[in-house]
Amino acid sequence: MPDLSPAFHSRAALITGGLGFIGSNLARRLADLGARVTVIDSLIPEYGGKLFNLSGYEDRIKVNIADVRDEHSMDYLVRGQDFIFNLAGQVSHLDSMRDPYTDLDINCRSQLSILEACRKHNPAARIVFSGARQIYGKPQYLPADERHPVDPVDINGVNKVAGEWYHIVYHRAYGLRTTSLRLTNTYGPRMRVVDARQTFLGIWIRRIIEGNEILVYGDGEQKRDFNFVDDVVEALLMAAADRAIGEIYNLGGDEVVSLKSLAAQLVSINGSGAHRLVPFPAEQKAIDIGDYYGDYSKIKGALGWAPKVKLADGLKRTLEYYRQNGAEYW
Repeated sequence: MPDLSPAFHSRAALITGGLGFIGSNLARRLADLGARVTVIDSLIPEYGGKLFNLSGYEDRIKVNIADVRDEHSMDYLVRGQDFIFNLAGQVSHLDSMRDPYTDLDINCRSQLSILEACRKHNPAARIVFSGARQIYGKPQYLPADERHPVDPVDINGVNKVAGEWYHIVYHRAYGLRTTSLRLTNTYGPRMRVVDARQTFLGIWIRRIIEGNEILVYGDGEQKRDFNFVDDVVEALLMAAADRAIGEIYNLGGDEVVSLKSLAAQLVSINGSGAHRLVPFPAEQKAIDIGDYYGDYSKIKGALGWAPKVKLADGLKRTLEYYRQNGAEYW
């Protein structure tokens, strides 16, 4: 990995969704690199933002409690920022099906609010958007690369496509310096574990620490790849520091595992616990994508990024974090 300190030291960085899982880890890393960091978060309870996620960094990171859909707030907050990491969004696939209008508002209108503010008040800012592998839907081939057809199976996926393409259109039409990363399954400290809104692995972590069974839907043979959050943060930083403007990159992992195998591995690392196969809930089955793992060779070739944290090490670090801090997240 390159030395990122020169790119970010004393530079101004704004993170939307900055009290959430990935945003808070990114904020801490930027502060360590000497950046002047501001985070924006609405602290809507369902979306995972927590002031505790910046514990120990309170004097090094500026926090602004605001909603990115508020155009007046964004008009002010984007001014003077060198980097804008656009991580705010609604990520629950089930919630998007139950309440599609809210998902549309948060994942589409909010993106336009941010981009319009930048177009008017800070067109030189470097903008990195966090997209999602969910836009591919049920893969036609694996590993899925960036040329794979976009075919989402839920409202959240449709709106994530729109959010990403707003960023690309604003680059092509207005010259904004945007890049999108399509994230796969991200896990690690500070993720939401109170339920499965953010990731199924979160609720698995909570259940195993509390001594409950991990529930695996279906036959458990669905295959996935994973990225530890530190690797995702490095990808975001490398994309922002590079000149890969107007590009879309997949992230991905080197270890592809079935969910059944993942559950067994988590039990083994924990030293206790059990998992059990259970039938898919009907609403979950309707939007399940089956197997997915991504081809990240484009970002590896262009920026030199590759995941470094092995799955077993990442799971161990995640379990240790929640054993120590679980009360803040349950």
